[in-house]
Amino acid sequence: MNKRAIAIIIILLAAAIGTGGPLQDAPLAASESVTVSAPTLNIRSGPGLTHDITGSLKKGDRLTVTGKDGDWLQVETPSGTGWVASWLTNRPGGSKTGQTVISQVDRLNVRARPSTSAAVLSRMNQGDSAVSHGTSGEWTEITWNGEKGWVSSRYITESTANPEEKQTVDDGAEADGTRFTVSVGGLIVRKEPDQSSKDVGVIRKGETYPIKDRKHNWILLSVDGKDGWVYSFHGTVSGSTPGESGAGGNQSGGVAGNTVTIIYDGTNIRSEPSTSGKVVLRAAAGQAFGTLGQEDDWYRIRLDDGTEAYVASWVVSADSADAEKPEAAKTAKKVKRKPGTLKGLTIVVDAGHGGNDRGTTGIRGTDEKDLTLPTAELLAAKLGAAGAEVIMTRDTDRYISLRKRVSLSNQNGADAFISLHYDATNDHSVNGFTTYYLNSHQQNLAEAVHSGLSGEIDFRDRGVQEGNYLVLRENRQPAILIELGFLSNLSEERRVADPAFREKATDGIYRGIIDYFDDQIGK
Repeated sequence: MNKRAIAIIIILLAAAIGTGGPLQDAPLAASESVTVSAPTLNIRSGPGLTHDITGSLKKGDRLTVTGKDGDWLQVETPSGTGWVASWLTNRPGGSKTGQTVISQVDRLNVRARPSTSAAVLSRMNQGDSAVSHGTSGEWTEITWNGEKGWVSSRYITESTANPEEKQTVDDGAEADGTRFTVSVGGLIVRKEPDQSSKDVGVIRKGETYPIKDRKHNWILLSVDGKDGWVYSFHGTVSGSTPGESGAGGNQSGGVAGNTVTIIYDGTNIRSEPSTSGKVVLRAAAGQAFGTLGQEDDWYRIRLDDGTEAYVASWVVSADSADAEKPEAAKTAKKVKRKPGTLKGLTIVVDAGHGGNDRGTTGIRGTDEKDLTLPTAELLAAKLGAAGAEVIMTRDTDRYISLRKRVSLSNQNGADAFISLHYDATNDHSVNGFTTYYLNSHQQNLAEAVHSGLSGEIDFRDRGVQEGNYLVLRENRQPAILIELGFLSNLSEERRVADPAFREKATDGIYRGIIDYFDDQIGK
Protein backbone atom coordinates (compact mmCIF):
# COMPACT_ATOMS: atom_id res chain seq x y z
CA MET A 1 0.00 0.00 0.00
CA ASN A 2 1.49 3.36 -1.01
CA LYS A 3 1.93 6.36 1.27
CA ARG A 4 -0.94 8.31 -0.27
CA ALA A 5 -3.43 5.47 0.32
CA ILE A 6 -2.28 5.16 3.94
CA ALA A 7 -2.64 8.93 4.45
CA ILE A 8 -6.18 8.92 3.03
CA ILE A 9 -7.20 6.02 5.29
CA ILE A 10 -5.83 7.87 8.33
CA ILE A 11 -7.76 11.03 7.37
CA LEU A 12 -10.99 9.06 6.91
CA LEU A 13 -10.55 7.30 10.25
CA ALA A 14 -9.87 10.61 12.00
CA ALA A 15 -13.02 12.08 10.49
CA ALA A 16 -15.05 9.05 11.52
CA ILE A 17 -14.09 9.29 15.20
CA GLY A 18 -14.33 13.09 15.27
CA THR A 19 -10.71 13.90 15.95
CA GLY A 20 -10.34 16.24 13.01
CA GLY A 21 -12.06 19.16 14.74
CA PRO A 22 -13.81 22.09 13.08
CA LEU A 23 -11.89 24.40 10.78
CA GLN A 24 -11.15 27.86 12.11
CA ASP A 25 -13.24 30.55 10.42
CA ALA A 26 -14.90 27.78 8.38
CA PRO A 27 -16.77 27.95 5.71
CA LEU A 28 -14.23 25.43 4.39
CA ALA A 29 -15.13 21.92 5.48
CA ALA A 30 -12.87 18.90 5.83
CA SER A 31 -12.40 17.06 2.54
CA GLU A 32 -13.61 20.09 0.52
CA SER A 33 -11.70 20.69 -2.68
CA VAL A 34 -9.87 23.84 -3.77
CA THR A 35 -8.13 24.62 -7.04
CA VAL A 36 -4.73 26.28 -7.46
CA SER A 37 -5.25 29.76 -8.95
CA ALA A 38 -1.58 30.86 -9.19
CA PRO A 39 0.86 29.77 -11.93
CA THR A 40 2.94 28.03 -9.24
CA LEU A 41 1.99 27.26 -5.65
CA ASN A 42 4.56 26.17 -3.06
CA ILE A 43 3.73 23.38 -0.63
CA ARG A 44 5.21 24.07 2.79
CA SER A 45 5.87 21.92 5.83
CA GLY A 46 3.84 24.23 8.08
CA PRO A 47 1.33 27.12 7.97
CA GLY A 48 3.55 30.12 7.15
CA LEU A 49 6.16 31.55 4.81
CA THR A 50 8.95 30.66 7.22
CA HIS A 51 8.36 26.90 6.85
CA ASP A 52 10.35 24.79 4.39
CA ILE A 53 9.11 24.27 0.83
CA THR A 54 8.43 20.56 0.29
CA GLY A 55 7.02 20.69 -3.23
CA SER A 56 5.08 22.77 -5.73
CA LEU A 57 1.82 22.70 -7.69
CA LYS A 58 0.65 24.30 -10.91
CA LYS A 59 -2.44 26.31 -11.80
CA GLY A 60 -5.57 24.19 -12.04
CA ASP A 61 -4.39 21.41 -9.70
CA ARG A 62 -7.20 20.26 -7.41
CA LEU A 63 -6.49 19.69 -3.70
CA THR A 64 -8.43 18.19 -0.81
CA VAL A 65 -8.53 20.40 2.30
CA THR A 66 -7.93 18.58 5.59
CA GLY A 67 -7.39 21.53 7.96
CA LYS A 68 -6.87 25.26 8.30
CA ASP A 69 -4.67 27.60 10.32
CA GLY A 70 -5.37 31.29 9.74
CA ASP A 71 -4.84 32.01 6.03
CA TRP A 72 -3.17 28.64 5.41
CA LEU A 73 -4.81 25.39 4.27
CA GLN A 74 -3.63 21.92 5.14
CA VAL A 75 -4.15 19.86 2.00
CA GLU A 76 -3.69 16.38 0.65
CA THR A 77 -1.37 16.40 -2.38
CA PRO A 78 -0.03 13.60 -4.60
CA SER A 79 3.17 13.64 -2.54
CA GLY A 80 1.45 13.68 0.87
CA THR A 81 0.09 16.25 3.33
CA GLY A 82 1.32 19.84 3.28
CA TRP A 83 0.31 23.49 3.72
CA VAL A 84 -0.54 26.04 1.04
CA ALA A 85 -1.53 29.73 1.04
CA SER A 86 -5.33 29.99 0.82
CA TRP A 87 -5.14 33.26 -1.14
CA LEU A 88 -3.57 31.40 -4.07
CA THR A 89 -6.48 28.97 -4.36
CA ASN A 90 -10.12 29.13 -5.41
CA ARG A 91 -12.99 27.18 -3.89
CA PRO A 92 -16.35 26.19 -5.38
CA GLY A 93 -19.22 28.64 -4.96
CA GLY A 94 -19.02 32.33 -4.04
CA SER A 95 -18.84 35.02 -6.68
CA LYS A 96 -18.32 33.68 -10.18
CA THR A 97 -15.41 34.78 -12.30
CA GLY A 98 -16.44 37.79 -14.39
CA GLN A 99 -19.37 38.64 -12.12
CA THR A 100 -19.81 42.34 -11.21
CA VAL A 101 -19.78 42.94 -7.45
CA ILE A 102 -20.64 46.17 -5.62
CA SER A 103 -19.29 47.53 -2.33
CA GLN A 104 -21.95 47.94 0.33
CA VAL A 105 -19.87 50.21 2.59
CA ASP A 106 -17.60 53.24 2.38
CA ARG A 107 -13.80 52.82 2.54
CA LEU A 108 -13.74 49.07 1.92
CA ASN A 109 -10.09 47.98 1.97
CA VAL A 110 -8.75 46.35 -1.19
CA ARG A 111 -5.80 44.27 0.00
CA ALA A 112 -2.82 42.63 -1.69
CA ARG A 113 -3.88 39.21 -0.44
CA PRO A 114 -6.80 37.73 1.51
CA SER A 115 -5.71 38.67 4.99
CA THR A 116 -6.32 41.60 7.34
CA SER A 117 -2.56 41.83 7.78
CA ALA A 118 -1.95 42.35 4.04
CA ALA A 119 -1.11 45.72 2.52
CA VAL A 120 -4.04 47.97 1.59
CA LEU A 121 -3.78 48.74 -2.13
CA SER A 122 -6.78 51.09 -2.34
CA ARG A 123 -10.28 51.60 -0.93
CA MET A 124 -13.74 51.28 -2.45
CA ASN A 125 -16.70 53.48 -1.58
CA GLN A 126 -20.30 52.40 -1.25
CA GLY A 127 -21.67 51.81 -4.76
CA ASP A 128 -18.27 51.18 -6.37
CA SER A 129 -18.35 48.17 -8.69
CA ALA A 130 -15.61 45.68 -9.54
CA VAL A 131 -15.14 42.44 -11.46
CA SER A 132 -14.85 39.27 -9.38
CA HIS A 133 -12.30 36.52 -10.08
CA GLY A 134 -13.53 34.02 -7.49
CA THR A 135 -13.28 33.54 -3.75
CA SER A 136 -10.91 32.14 -1.16
CA GLY A 137 -12.42 31.56 2.25
CA GLU A 138 -14.26 34.73 3.24
CA TRP A 139 -12.40 36.85 0.66
CA THR A 140 -13.17 37.72 -2.97
CA GLU A 141 -10.52 38.54 -5.57
CA ILE A 142 -11.46 41.53 -7.71
CA THR A 143 -10.15 43.90 -10.35
CA TRP A 144 -10.88 47.51 -9.49
CA ASN A 145 -9.44 50.61 -11.15
CA GLY A 146 -7.23 48.33 -13.24
CA GLU A 147 -5.61 46.61 -10.25
CA LYS A 148 -6.21 43.17 -8.76
CA GLY A 149 -6.78 42.79 -5.04
CA TRP A 150 -8.88 41.12 -2.35
CA VAL A 151 -11.92 42.35 -0.39
CA SER A 152 -13.96 40.84 2.42
CA SER A 153 -16.92 39.01 0.85
CA ARG A 154 -19.27 40.10 3.64
CA TYR A 155 -19.14 43.73 2.48
CA ILE A 156 -19.95 43.19 -1.20
CA THR A 157 -22.95 42.00 -3.15
CA GLU A 158 -23.34 40.62 -6.64
CA SER A 159 -24.84 42.94 -9.24
CA THR A 160 -27.79 41.67 -11.24
CA ALA A 161 -26.87 43.81 -14.23
CA ASN A 162 -23.78 45.12 -15.96
CA PRO A 163 -23.52 48.79 -14.96
CA GLU A 164 -21.73 49.62 -18.21
CA GLU A 165 -24.79 48.58 -20.24
CA LYS A 166 -26.78 51.57 -18.99
CA GLN A 167 -26.42 54.80 -20.95
CA THR A 168 -28.69 57.61 -19.74
CA VAL A 169 -29.80 59.84 -22.61
CA ASP A 170 -32.04 62.91 -22.39
CA ASP A 171 -33.94 63.22 -25.68
CA GLY A 172 -34.55 66.90 -24.89
CA ALA A 173 -30.85 67.72 -24.57
CA GLU A 174 -29.45 70.46 -26.75
CA ALA A 175 -27.87 69.49 -30.06
CA ASP A 176 -24.38 70.36 -28.84
CA GLY A 177 -24.56 67.25 -26.59
CA THR A 178 -22.94 68.66 -23.44
CA ARG A 179 -22.63 65.55 -21.30
CA PHE A 180 -20.78 64.08 -18.32
CA THR A 181 -19.47 60.49 -18.40
CA VAL A 182 -18.52 58.78 -15.13
CA SER A 183 -14.94 57.42 -15.09
CA VAL A 184 -14.77 55.88 -11.57
CA GLY A 185 -16.43 52.78 -10.16
CA GLY A 186 -19.18 54.61 -8.29
CA LEU A 187 -19.81 58.33 -7.90
CA ILE A 188 -22.02 59.86 -5.21
CA VAL A 189 -24.67 62.33 -6.37
CA ARG A 190 -25.30 65.07 -3.77
CA LYS A 191 -28.22 67.39 -3.10
CA GLU A 192 -25.99 70.48 -3.01
CA PRO A 193 -22.54 71.22 -4.53
CA ASP A 194 -20.75 70.44 -1.29
CA GLN A 195 -18.95 67.33 -0.03
CA SER A 196 -20.86 67.39 3.25
CA SER A 197 -24.26 67.61 1.52
CA LYS A 198 -26.74 64.74 1.68
CA ASP A 199 -26.26 62.08 -1.01
CA VAL A 200 -29.27 61.41 -3.24
CA GLY A 201 -27.92 58.51 -5.28
CA VAL A 202 -24.98 56.78 -6.92
CA ILE A 203 -24.04 56.70 -10.61
CA ARG A 204 -21.57 54.24 -12.08
CA LYS A 205 -18.63 54.00 -14.43
CA GLY A 206 -19.53 54.42 -18.10
CA GLU A 207 -22.90 56.09 -17.50
CA THR A 208 -23.48 59.38 -19.37
CA TYR A 209 -25.76 62.24 -18.29
CA PRO A 210 -26.65 65.67 -19.75
CA ILE A 211 -25.09 68.58 -17.84
CA LYS A 212 -27.65 71.10 -16.54
CA ASP A 213 -25.33 73.53 -14.76
CA ARG A 214 -21.88 74.05 -13.21
CA LYS A 215 -20.62 75.64 -10.06
CA HIS A 216 -16.87 75.74 -9.62
CA ASN A 217 -15.75 72.05 -9.59
CA TRP A 218 -19.29 70.68 -9.37
CA ILE A 219 -21.65 69.58 -12.15
CA LEU A 220 -25.47 69.48 -11.92
CA LEU A 221 -27.06 66.38 -13.47
CA SER A 222 -30.54 64.93 -13.74
CA VAL A 223 -30.50 61.35 -12.44
CA ASP A 224 -33.72 59.30 -12.54
CA GLY A 225 -35.74 62.49 -12.71
CA LYS A 226 -33.98 64.12 -9.76
CA ASP A 227 -31.36 66.87 -9.91
CA GLY A 228 -28.07 66.33 -8.10
CA TRP A 229 -24.44 67.47 -8.03
CA VAL A 230 -21.27 65.45 -8.70
CA TYR A 231 -17.60 66.30 -8.35
CA SER A 232 -16.28 67.06 -11.86
CA PHE A 233 -12.89 65.42 -11.31
CA HIS A 234 -14.48 61.95 -11.46
CA GLY A 235 -15.62 61.98 -15.06
CA THR A 236 -15.18 63.43 -18.54
CA VAL A 237 -17.10 66.25 -20.21
CA SER A 238 -18.01 66.31 -23.90
CA GLY A 239 -19.46 69.25 -25.86
CA SER A 240 -19.60 72.93 -24.90
CA THR A 241 -20.00 74.05 -21.31
CA PRO A 242 -23.14 75.67 -19.93
CA GLY A 243 -23.28 77.88 -16.87
CA GLU A 244 -19.88 78.90 -15.56
CA SER A 245 -17.87 78.22 -18.70
CA GLY A 246 -14.89 80.09 -17.30
CA ALA A 247 -14.74 78.10 -14.10
CA GLY A 248 -11.24 76.81 -14.76
CA GLY A 249 -9.12 74.43 -16.74
CA ASN A 250 -9.75 71.46 -14.44
CA GLN A 251 -13.26 71.18 -15.85
CA SER A 252 -12.22 71.19 -19.47
CA GLY A 253 -11.93 67.66 -20.77
CA GLY A 254 -12.63 66.10 -17.37
CA VAL A 255 -10.38 63.69 -15.50
CA ALA A 256 -10.01 59.94 -16.00
CA GLY A 257 -8.82 59.12 -12.50
CA ASN A 258 -8.54 60.28 -8.93
CA THR A 259 -7.89 63.55 -7.18
CA VAL A 260 -4.43 64.12 -5.70
CA THR A 261 -3.84 66.55 -2.85
CA ILE A 262 -0.48 68.24 -2.24
CA ILE A 263 1.08 67.31 1.12
CA TYR A 264 3.93 69.84 1.37
CA ASP A 265 4.08 73.60 0.84
CA GLY A 266 6.25 74.55 -2.15
CA THR A 267 5.86 71.20 -3.92
CA ASN A 268 7.36 71.26 -7.43
CA ILE A 269 4.98 70.69 -10.33
CA ARG A 270 7.11 69.77 -13.35
CA SER A 271 6.82 69.75 -17.15
CA GLU A 272 8.12 66.17 -17.39
CA PRO A 273 7.78 63.05 -15.17
CA SER A 274 11.29 63.45 -13.76
CA THR A 275 13.08 65.42 -11.06
CA SER A 276 15.07 67.00 -13.90
CA GLY A 277 11.89 68.34 -15.53
CA LYS A 278 11.30 72.10 -15.58
CA VAL A 279 9.38 73.44 -12.56
CA VAL A 280 6.21 75.10 -13.90
CA LEU A 281 4.48 75.71 -10.56
CA ARG A 282 5.14 75.52 -6.83
CA ALA A 283 1.96 74.22 -5.20
CA ALA A 284 0.78 74.81 -1.64
CA ALA A 285 -0.21 72.08 0.80
CA GLY A 286 -3.89 71.26 0.41
CA GLN A 287 -4.15 72.15 -3.29
CA ALA A 288 -6.00 69.46 -5.24
CA PHE A 289 -5.60 68.44 -8.87
CA GLY A 290 -7.42 65.93 -11.04
CA THR A 291 -5.26 63.16 -12.47
CA LEU A 292 -5.15 62.39 -16.20
CA GLY A 293 -2.99 59.31 -15.82
CA GLN A 294 0.17 57.97 -14.21
CA GLU A 295 3.68 57.35 -15.54
CA ASP A 296 5.79 55.26 -13.18
CA ASP A 297 5.97 57.25 -9.90
CA TRP A 298 4.48 60.44 -11.40
CA TYR A 299 0.87 61.64 -11.79
CA ARG A 300 -0.09 63.54 -14.94
CA ILE A 301 -2.38 66.38 -13.86
CA ARG A 302 -4.23 69.33 -15.38
CA LEU A 303 -3.46 72.79 -14.04
CA ASP A 304 -5.98 75.63 -13.68
CA ASP A 305 -4.83 77.22 -16.94
CA GLY A 306 -5.61 74.02 -18.83
CA THR A 307 -2.02 72.87 -19.31
CA GLU A 308 -0.79 69.41 -18.33
CA ALA A 309 2.03 68.81 -15.87
CA TYR A 310 3.47 66.17 -13.53
CA VAL A 311 3.72 65.72 -9.76
CA ALA A 312 5.62 62.99 -7.89
CA SER A 313 3.41 60.37 -6.23
CA TRP A 314 5.40 60.54 -2.98
CA VAL A 315 4.48 64.18 -2.29
CA VAL A 316 0.71 63.84 -2.72
CA SER A 317 -2.19 62.03 -1.15
CA ALA A 318 -4.22 60.12 -3.74
CA ASP A 319 -7.56 58.62 -2.74
CA SER A 320 -10.67 58.79 -4.90
CA ALA A 321 -12.88 57.75 -1.97
CA ASP A 322 -11.56 60.52 0.26
CA ALA A 323 -12.24 63.13 -2.41
CA GLU A 324 -15.94 62.39 -2.10
CA LYS A 325 -16.09 62.33 1.71
CA PRO A 326 -16.49 65.28 4.08
CA GLU A 327 -13.46 66.29 6.09
CA ALA A 328 -15.04 65.04 9.31
CA ALA A 329 -15.30 61.54 7.83
CA LYS A 330 -11.66 61.54 6.74
CA THR A 331 -10.44 61.88 10.32
CA ALA A 332 -10.53 58.46 11.90
CA LYS A 333 -11.99 58.32 15.37
CA LYS A 334 -9.36 57.27 17.86
CA VAL A 335 -10.18 53.97 19.52
CA LYS A 336 -9.69 53.70 23.27
CA ARG A 337 -6.92 51.15 23.57
CA LYS A 338 -6.24 48.74 26.40
CA PRO A 339 -2.64 48.14 27.53
CA GLY A 340 -1.07 45.20 25.77
CA THR A 341 -3.09 45.71 22.58
CA LEU A 342 -2.67 47.73 19.40
CA LYS A 343 -6.31 48.26 18.42
CA GLY A 344 -6.87 51.52 16.55
CA LEU A 345 -3.21 51.89 15.55
CA THR A 346 -1.76 51.82 12.03
CA ILE A 347 1.72 50.32 11.70
CA VAL A 348 3.73 50.16 8.47
CA VAL A 349 6.10 47.18 8.26
CA ASP A 350 8.81 47.75 5.66
CA ALA A 351 10.60 44.69 4.29
CA GLY A 352 13.86 46.17 3.04
CA HIS A 353 14.96 45.81 -0.61
CA GLY A 354 13.18 43.46 -3.06
CA GLY A 355 13.01 42.63 -6.75
CA ASN A 356 16.18 43.70 -8.58
CA ASP A 357 17.43 45.28 -5.34
CA ARG A 358 18.86 42.27 -3.53
CA GLY A 359 20.34 44.26 -0.68
CA THR A 360 23.56 42.85 0.73
CA THR A 361 24.68 39.25 0.09
CA GLY A 362 26.25 37.09 2.77
CA ILE A 363 29.37 34.93 2.62
CA ARG A 364 27.21 31.84 2.11
CA GLY A 365 25.19 33.58 -0.63
CA THR A 366 22.20 34.68 1.45
CA ASP A 367 20.42 37.67 -0.12
CA GLU A 368 19.15 40.28 2.33
CA LYS A 369 15.83 40.68 0.47
CA ASP A 370 15.07 36.99 1.06
CA LEU A 371 15.34 37.45 4.82
CA THR A 372 13.57 40.78 5.25
CA LEU A 373 10.31 39.58 3.65
CA PRO A 374 9.63 36.52 5.86
CA THR A 375 10.70 38.58 8.89
CA ALA A 376 8.22 41.31 7.93
CA GLU A 377 5.43 38.75 7.31
CA LEU A 378 5.98 37.23 10.74
CA LEU A 379 6.04 40.62 12.49
CA ALA A 380 2.93 41.78 10.60
CA ALA A 381 1.00 38.69 11.70
CA LYS A 382 1.86 39.32 15.36
CA LEU A 383 0.97 43.02 15.20
CA GLY A 384 -2.28 42.22 13.40
CA ALA A 385 -3.22 39.66 16.05
CA ALA A 386 -2.82 42.42 18.66
CA GLY A 387 -5.38 44.56 16.81
CA ALA A 388 -3.20 46.83 14.66
CA GLU A 389 -4.00 47.71 11.07
CA VAL A 390 -0.78 46.59 9.41
CA ILE A 391 0.36 47.99 6.06
CA MET A 392 3.26 46.20 4.38
CA THR A 393 5.34 48.18 1.89
CA ARG A 394 5.81 44.96 -0.04
CA ASP A 395 4.50 41.42 0.43
CA THR A 396 6.17 39.87 -2.60
CA ASP A 397 9.64 39.92 -4.13
CA ARG A 398 9.30 43.23 -5.98
CA TYR A 399 11.14 46.53 -6.07
CA ILE A 400 9.55 49.44 -4.18
CA SER A 401 11.24 52.85 -4.26
CA LEU A 402 12.30 54.37 -0.95
CA ARG A 403 10.06 57.40 -1.48
CA LYS A 404 7.06 55.18 -2.12
CA ARG A 405 7.71 53.42 1.20
CA VAL A 406 7.79 56.77 3.00
CA SER A 407 4.69 57.91 1.13
CA LEU A 408 2.74 54.90 2.48
CA SER A 409 3.69 55.97 5.99
CA ASN A 410 2.87 59.66 5.57
CA GLN A 411 -0.36 59.22 3.63
CA ASN A 412 -1.78 56.69 6.08
CA GLY A 413 -0.73 58.71 9.13
CA ALA A 414 1.12 55.68 10.47
CA ASP A 415 1.53 55.48 14.23
CA ALA A 416 4.83 53.65 13.63
CA PHE A 417 7.02 52.74 10.64
CA ILE A 418 9.34 49.75 11.14
CA SER A 419 11.99 49.12 8.45
CA LEU A 420 13.69 45.71 8.62
CA HIS A 421 17.20 45.05 7.30
CA TYR A 422 20.27 42.84 7.70
CA ASP A 423 23.72 44.47 7.77
CA ALA A 424 27.12 43.92 6.12
CA THR A 425 30.64 45.32 6.22
CA ASN A 426 34.08 44.53 4.78
CA ASP A 427 35.29 43.44 8.22
CA HIS A 428 33.91 39.90 8.62
CA SER A 429 34.47 39.95 12.38
CA VAL A 430 31.87 42.71 12.97
CA ASN A 431 28.57 41.43 14.31
CA GLY A 432 25.50 42.48 16.30
CA PHE A 433 22.18 44.29 15.89
CA THR A 434 21.49 48.05 15.71
CA THR A 435 18.38 50.23 15.82
CA TYR A 436 18.47 53.58 13.99
CA TYR A 437 16.41 56.76 14.23
CA LEU A 438 17.02 60.30 12.96
CA ASN A 439 14.47 62.80 14.23
CA SER A 440 13.74 63.45 17.90
CA HIS A 441 10.13 62.22 17.62
CA GLN A 442 11.50 58.81 16.53
CA GLN A 443 13.92 58.24 19.41
CA ASN A 444 11.48 56.86 22.00
CA LEU A 445 10.20 54.25 19.55
CA ALA A 446 13.77 53.23 18.68
CA GLU A 447 14.73 52.82 22.33
CA ALA A 448 11.62 50.81 23.21
CA VAL A 449 11.96 48.42 20.28
CA HIS A 450 15.69 48.00 20.79
CA SER A 451 15.08 47.13 24.43
CA GLY A 452 12.52 44.52 23.40
CA LEU A 453 14.99 43.01 20.91
CA SER A 454 17.82 42.84 23.41
CA GLY A 455 15.62 40.77 25.69
CA GLU A 456 15.01 38.12 23.01
CA ILE A 457 18.20 37.69 20.96
CA ASP A 458 21.72 37.13 22.28
CA PHE A 459 23.63 38.95 19.52
CA ARG A 460 26.07 41.72 20.37
CA ASP A 461 24.06 44.84 21.28
CA ARG A 462 25.35 47.75 19.15
CA GLY A 463 22.80 50.12 20.70
CA VAL A 464 20.43 52.80 19.42
CA GLN A 465 22.08 55.17 16.95
CA GLU A 466 21.22 58.10 14.70
CA GLY A 467 21.13 57.17 11.02
CA ASN A 468 20.59 59.50 8.08
CA TYR A 469 18.47 57.10 6.00
CA LEU A 470 15.84 58.41 3.56
CA VAL A 471 13.05 56.32 5.11
CA LEU A 472 13.78 58.09 8.41
CA ARG A 473 14.75 61.51 7.08
CA GLU A 474 11.62 62.01 4.93
CA ASN A 475 9.23 60.31 7.34
CA ARG A 476 6.91 62.57 9.35
CA GLN A 477 5.79 59.61 11.46
CA PRO A 478 7.66 57.79 14.28
CA ALA A 479 10.01 55.66 12.17
CA ILE A 480 12.95 53.37 12.87
CA LEU A 481 15.30 51.14 10.86
CA ILE A 482 16.57 47.91 12.40
CA GLU A 483 19.68 45.99 11.28
CA LEU A 484 19.11 42.48 12.64
CA GLY A 485 22.62 41.10 12.29
CA PHE A 486 25.55 40.97 9.84
CA LEU A 487 25.40 38.74 6.76
CA SER A 488 29.09 39.49 6.28
CA ASN A 489 29.78 37.51 9.47
CA LEU A 490 29.72 33.78 8.66
CA SER A 491 28.39 32.68 12.05
CA GLU A 492 25.75 35.41 12.17
CA GLU A 493 24.64 34.75 8.59
CA ARG A 494 23.97 31.13 9.49
CA ARG A 495 22.00 32.11 12.60
CA VAL A 496 19.77 34.79 11.02
CA ALA A 497 18.80 32.36 8.23
CA ASP A 498 17.26 30.08 10.87
CA PRO A 499 13.45 30.56 11.19
CA ALA A 500 13.87 30.21 14.97
CA PHE A 501 15.89 33.44 14.99
CA ARG A 502 13.19 35.33 13.09
CA GLU A 503 10.63 34.06 15.57
CA LYS A 504 12.63 35.45 18.51
CA ALA A 505 13.54 38.70 16.74
CA THR A 506 9.94 39.48 15.81
CA ASP A 507 8.86 38.62 19.35
CA GLY A 508 11.32 41.23 20.61
CA ILE A 509 10.22 43.89 18.13
CA TYR A 510 6.58 43.15 18.92
CA ARG A 511 7.21 43.47 22.65
CA GLY A 512 9.06 46.76 22.16
CA ILE A 513 6.19 48.19 20.08
CA ILE A 514 3.65 47.16 22.73
CA ASP A 515 5.77 48.80 25.46
CA TYR A 516 6.15 51.98 23.40
CA PHE A 517 2.42 52.43 22.87
CA ASP A 518 1.52 51.37 26.41
CA ASP A 519 3.76 54.21 27.57
CA GLN A 520 1.71 56.62 25.41
CA ILE A 521 -1.57 55.82 27.17
CA GLY A 522 -2.63 58.76 29.28
CA LYS A 523 -0.11 61.14 27.75
